[in-house]
Amino acid sequence: MTELLKKAFDAAAKLTPQEQDAIATLLLDELESDGPWESAFQESSDQLAALADDALTELREGRTEPLDPSTM
Repeated sequence: MTELLKKAFDAAAKLTPQEQDAIATLLLDELESDGPWESAFQESSDQLAALADDALTELREGRTEPLDPSTM
């Protein structure tokens, strides 16, 4: 366990049981929610690679424009 995670658990241990359960629920939900995303990215890795190749081709051919975040 990392020091930061240990520090977080030590701090959470000082909370009421209800607050501890709320934090535990949030943490477990977050950890479980990564599964579908990871699976979706693995299943679409060929499509993502093709999109990246297309973007690089457009860049090399000069068909892209610099992004100006101030205009967003």
